[in-house]
Amino acid sequence: MLNIHTDEDIPMVRFVVFLLIPLLSSCDGTEAPSTTTPTAEATAATPLIDTGCQDQSPNGIALFGDVHVHTKFSFDAAANSFGATPIDANAFARGEAIKFFPLSEAGEPVGTAQIDRPLDFLAVTDHGEFLGERSLCRTEGSPAYDTKFCTNTRIDERTGMRMFGSVITTQTPSRISDVCLDDGSRCLDYAKPPWQAMQAAANSANTPCEFTSFVAYEYTGTPGTSNYHRNVIFRDENVPELPVSYVEAPIDTALWAGLDDVCLKSEGCDYLTIPHNTNLANGRMAPYKGLEDTIDAKRGYAETRLRREPIMEIFQHKGGSECINGLTTVLGAPDELCNVEAVRTFGEEKTVPTQRVVDGALVTGTTTMVTNECQPGVNGSYGMIGAGCVDATDFQRSALLVGLKETRQIGLNPIKLGIIAATDTHSANPGGVLESNWQGAVSGESSPAKRLEPGLLTSGIDGNPGGLAGVWATENTRDAIFEAMLRREVFGTSGPRIKVRLFAGWSFADNLCEQADMIDIAYRDGVPMGSDLPATAGSEHPTLLAWATQDPLGQSLKSLQLIKGWVDTDGQMRNEVITVAEADDGRGSFCRTFTDEDFDPTKPTYYYLRAVERQTPRWHTYDCEKIAADARPAVCTNGHYPEMTTEMAWSSPIWYQSSGDN
Repeated sequence: MLNIHTDEDIPMVRFVVFLLIPLLSSCDGTEAPSTTTPTAEATAATPLIDTGCQDQSPNGIALFGDVHVHTKFSFDAAANSFGATPIDANAFARGEAIKFFPLSEAGEPVGTAQIDRPLDFLAVTDHGEFLGERSLCRTEGSPAYDTKFCTNTRIDERTGMRMFGSVITTQTPSRISDVCLDDGSRCLDYAKPPWQAMQAAANSANTPCEFTSFVAYEYTGTPGTSNYHRNVIFRDENVPELPVSYVEAPIDTALWAGLDDVCLKSEGCDYLTIPHNTNLANGRMAPYKGLEDTIDAKRGYAETRLRREPIMEIFQHKGGSECINGLTTVLGAPDELCNVEAVRTFGEEKTVPTQRVVDGALVTGTTTMVTNECQPGVNGSYGMIGAGCVDATDFQRSALLVGLKETRQIGLNPIKLGIIAATDTHSANPGGVLESNWQGAVSGESSPAKRLEPGLLTSGIDGNPGGLAGVWATENTRDAIFEAMLRREVFGTSGPRIKVRLFAGWSFADNLCEQADMIDIAYRDGVPMGSDLPATAGSEHPTLLAWATQDPLGQSLKSLQLIKGWVDTDGQMRNEVITVAEADDGRGSFCRTFTDEDFDPTKPTYYYLRAVERQTPRWHTYDCEKIAADARPAVCTNGHYPEMTTEMAWSSPIWYQSSGDN
């Protein structure tokens, strides 16, 4: 039974004001000034500290950013073609035009790129692996420049990318001795200047209260050509001398231990990690890798992950990681929105390239695979190129259920992840997410014709412009945004600047949406997204407050959906999509209270919110229009790719763990 309370009966004046809220928001994503003053007892998750910022709110302001961005310091970056650096990425994020494709006959960039609206925050995450190798192989006169390996990496951009990539597709990675020396010291020495440049760019661009730039990097494990990547975000300028990479730490527990160790040597050093592209993981993102099968070992893993890995990336240019239809381990009706920008579906057959480096040269081949469900405890391969088996932990919705189930076994949740999104652009254009003006993200996407071709690593026609990270932070500073990430009061979008909020409580009034101090009350009487809903001896059914506003410059919202996941008394994982608001003609905003009359306090449960836009044209339709009709590729007319797409935003979950599972 559903008990949904709406804002349909709000007086007309208040209804008009509600619709105007998104239009009154400033272009940088901050909220319009509040018309109410919080009461003394209505305290937010984080109290205000006097930092001098004019724009502060104890209830949070919505900020939009990108925390997954690559420049020429990455071994696989398209930005290598036009020389864009972290300085350029920060400039782009702040609204400046940067040099971009196309290239002249001399190889110089003659185009420009500029974001439609500046971002509020940024983390440039160039790969921590190969910073030194890339520098050695590209710097003429370096000690390794003329080695066979380095010479072959310069044949063309993709060859170089694949040669470096072959090093990290093994579970026992090691430095290339011809380039790095046997002990790897040469590459570590040559990694220091680019790492220092990455820090300098972030610290120079960081402008408290106006624009936040984090020092960061990507940890890039790709065992079995499966995704095992994480972005590492540092709280402030106190960072290690060098990144801890997959070469030094080929497993997540080693990464966290390595970062803890090097952070001890840098006073004030603090960090968090963000897994991404779990949709391409082939089961390798499952917890407890390499651990003893004991409760103590598993609890130790969960404790560390809860402290260091609070959020995950649900969407980016390599597709969505929210959900997949067809898992036998999860019961629930099919969800058509799981298919939006899906790069893998069950039963699909793909011929994928294989590669290895032999005697300093790249040797390639192909293999054919059918996507099926991973066997319990067995990892697959080739997820990074859209193939191989699928595990429940590859997708956020089912992974959260695995976390609930594990909590019953060990008393802690090892997969308790909030939600953000990002671009993963390799072209130094963070936040360049417009479907109508996408300029490409990776190598081989420098023109409409090239973007419409099948790409490498789920790119080209199989890719998309990516998404954005949203945070509810008290102000636009490193500390405030970092703290919002730690407490999981964050959200992700597939590109538009949709704002979403979710609260849960046991005593929310049916007319909460009508209250001028709605958010104050929600904090006072409930918990925000990213939190645990504590058990109560009073009400038997929780009420959720679901709120969303459209992108002020974007499409109106069609629906508001709650996704509920729970583990039943037999240990079966289940989920349900509950539409709590819908308007075919679109709405500027939605606010709903929903009481879950089917809630069972004996079953561990989570909820998260999904706001859905009305459909709009997919990016490739715009690129097809840029090409003469008689020269358009088959993808423009054969219907293999949908002409329309559905943009969305997702809140972080709220968890309820039954009292018997603590």
